[in-house]
Amino acid sequence: MQNEKGVTLISVTIYIIVMLIIVAVIAVLTSYFYRNVDINSVSEDLNQQYTKFNSYFTEEVNKKGNKLLEIGETENESGNGTQKYIIFSSGNQYTYIPENQGIYMNQVKIADNITGCDFTSNREENGKTTITVTIQGDNFERKTTYTLVD
Repeated sequence: MQNEKGVTLISVTIYIIVMLIIVAVIAVLTSYFYRNVDINSVSEDLNQQYTKFNSYFTEEVNKKGNKLLEIGETENESGNGTQKYIIFSSGNQYTYIPENQGIYMNQVKIADNITGCDFTSNREENGKTTITVTIQGDNFERKTTYTLVD
């Protein structure tokens, strides 16, 4: 019998097939992980945008003596929708512009990637004014009620 040392062609082929299977499994797991990270980052971005808007709006409603002047809608410049707005006695106006999916405080964009926004107000029995703001994004909706400070 002959002394067989080294690697045969069959064993090399088996090693290559096993390595390809391992690489394929790792690739599938990695792509699944990164796809979930992308989905998570979108929802985190919407939470950040909501938090940013909420901080500006909370500061606005907590100003002493600040009153609600008007809530309304105007036709977009392009004529394909309506802009929603709310105006306070402090001179600040918050406007949702659906064309660029942004919420503005006066002329400054404070929230982005917002697909819908609505402002409504109520007068409570105790004489306080409440403002309900509904903000929507992709798979995201927050409804918050604020009470104006006298």
